[in-house]
Amino acid sequence: MSKPVILAIDDDVSVLEAVVQDLRRRYAASYRILRASSGPGALDLARQLKQRSESVALFLSDQRMPGMNGTELLERSIEIFPDAQRALLTAYSDTEAAIRAINAARIHYYLTKPWDPPEEKLYPVIDDLIETWRETHKPPFEGLRVVGARYALRDHEVRQFLTGNRVPYVWLDVENSPEAQQLLEQNNLKDAKLPVLFFQDGTYLEHPEPIQIAQRIGMRTQPSSDVYDLVVMGAGLAGLAAGVYGASEGLRTLLIEQEAPGGQAGTSSMIRNYLGFPQGVSGALLAERAFQQAVSFNVEFLAGRAASLRTDQGYHFVCLGDGKEISAQTCLIATGVAWRRLDVTGVERLTGAGIYYGAALTEARACKGEEVFIVGGANSAGQAALAFSQYARRVVMLVRAASLESSMSKYLIDEVARESNIEVWTGSRVVEAIGDTRLQQLRIERPDGEQTVHATGLFIFIGAEPKTDWLPPSVLKDERGFVFSGNDLKRCTQFSRQWQLQRDPYLLESSVPGIFVAGDVRHGSVKRAASAVGEGSIAVQFIHQYMAAR
Repeated sequence: MSKPVILAIDDDVSVLEAVVQDLRRRYAASYRILRASSGPGALDLARQLKQRSESVALFLSDQRMPGMNGTELLERSIEIFPDAQRALLTAYSDTEAAIRAINAARIHYYLTKPWDPPEEKLYPVIDDLIETWRETHKPPFEGLRVVGARYALRDHEVRQFLTGNRVPYVWLDVENSPEAQQLLEQNNLKDAKLPVLFFQDGTYLEHPEPIQIAQRIGMRTQPSSDVYDLVVMGAGLAGLAAGVYGASEGLRTLLIEQEAPGGQAGTSSMIRNYLGFPQGVSGALLAERAFQQAVSFNVEFLAGRAASLRTDQGYHFVCLGDGKEISAQTCLIATGVAWRRLDVTGVERLTGAGIYYGAALTEARACKGEEVFIVGGANSAGQAALAFSQYARRVVMLVRAASLESSMSKYLIDEVARESNIEVWTGSRVVEAIGDTRLQQLRIERPDGEQTVHATGLFIFIGAEPKTDWLPPSVLKDERGFVFSGNDLKRCTQFSRQWQLQRDPYLLESSVPGIFVAGDVRHGSVKRAASAVGEGSIAVQFIHQYMAAR
């Protein structure tokens, strides 16, 4: 971003030159010092700066100028740069007019000429004005702009990807934003398939896949090598912990993530019971810190997905979605879980058009002043309800159980109860989602009968389904798809026929030697952030034992 501007205005060339030189001597390192010789010329220059999305920190104008005096100029400059500071340079005889201008034209200060020495009479005043501007100024956003339609699945997926990867962006609703319409018209995209991502350099992507966005914003999408000591599949908290401990202990580590670091925990608005954070920590911040810690140990991150896994002569080969194959001495499955689908009439059709799985961080601001319904009664649902309560007019939690006590932590139950705009409907479930192109109503079954309610948002936080359908049959799973490991393998009849080693599997080792599992995807895991971190770090200990015994 270019430096903000200090604009000096005076019709007397010698005075203007003197003030510009004094300003440059003190402020040129951080500000652009520009000049104008008249009021109209200053306003024209200010409009040009505005069109280029530049900022003006200070207008410093002489009072006595022909055609347009300084007071009138500074008053009119408010229309262009309302947050800029405004100061008058006056002769002693104009002091009374300057005092009146402070009230009438909202001028912040006046200085009398001459201002020598500037160290005493000019710089202290300008320093105060600039500091005030810096405290109140909000720089123009220079990141990605997403032009899309709110009730569209791809638009939601794009925003979810950017939010999860902590990529700054501004979302512009094509139906309500003049800026959105202007961007589309300027680029001949009035008939474009939304969403469209506009980058700072003027380029754009139309209706992009997440992998296209990853490539465009500089995320690594191809591995730097064909061989690694450890390949971690999934960058939730378990995968991030394994990456940190593996790389810090000398393993060449690759971490593959299809969506965003942090997994489901990364989408939590606030985790209050994670050790070491007495005021709580957002899942996004926890994931970001873990990601940066892993980067500091030279963990290599790859935006993509593992499509298949095979083992040949003791080595493991991970095939990526684009067909690229990577060899590894050891692998860790940490792909986490996805929200279980809600099998109710209308839900599948309206997913992405008012109905979402998770997505509290992505959609909360868009629900300002609306009525939001949340399905689920566990911690994730409670955290989402609290996040939505900061924006929505009303948040209703639909809980099938008779109470929250059996599924939600006590501290969350208490916080939910303290929010006046959160209601908990126990013994309730959605039986139909209604709407043509977007969600408009919900039919809800309650203990006292069915009722139909107006709804613009339904957010689902029920159960968990493991992301393991890509794994080979040799990696044994339970009936729900969670991966068996350690002693749990001994209960599988297939295991005794498959396992060929003299030793038993290590604690977090799967049915294939050298392939380990950690976090929510593991059969019998405790679905807590601290547990995932613990398993990811412990897995590395057993990975070292496996490699030493080969």
